[in-house]
Amino acid sequence: MPPETRAVWKRPKPTGREAFFGEDEIIVSKTDRNGIIRYANQVFIHISGYSESELMGMPHSILRHPDMPRCVFKLLWDTISDGREIFAYVKNMNKRGDHYWVHAHVTPTLDASGNILGYHSNRRVPNRSAVAKMDDLYRHLLKVEGSHSDWRRGMDAAGNELMQTLKGLGVQYDEFIFSLEH
Repeated sequence: MPPETRAVWKRPKPTGREAFFGEDEIIVSKTDRNGIIRYANQVFIHISGYSESELMGMPHSILRHPDMPRCVFKLLWDTISDGREIFAYVKNMNKRGDHYWVHAHVTPTLDASGNILGYHSNRRVPNRSAVAKMDDLYRHLLKVEGSHSDWRRGMDAAGNELMQTLKGLGVQYDEFIFSLEH
């Protein structure tokens, strides 16, 4: 997106409507180390509602839905910044303000020396029962985040709450995500 367009871009308001993409479709994007979009496939362009030129050069967070807890994105970024892959359920928001759920697989792109060059994400249609469970969990984590006047403390408290929930279930984060698929 040209700099003059970025300056006037405004995040849409959520409509409460859900958008869907096909079971046989995969959303693909690539970003640099800072999460700036460098590639978007046609499925991504279509579901996002943005043109390719609007997406290029924008932070991937252009799709962030306010129903997504910050602690989940912190976990995602901490994991991929450490050179590890992660699977996550994410509620995104398109240009119109409609939301869409994805089951995301995010991996670092490495050079020959193992240095992170950027990130690659494939997103597929999530299991609907998993979406319901994640929606409930995310609502709870958002309440924890919102119970603090400082957003960083709220994010940390919600992250701790997520880890305690997983500990209570006796699973790691990845195990939890994979358990939702069955």
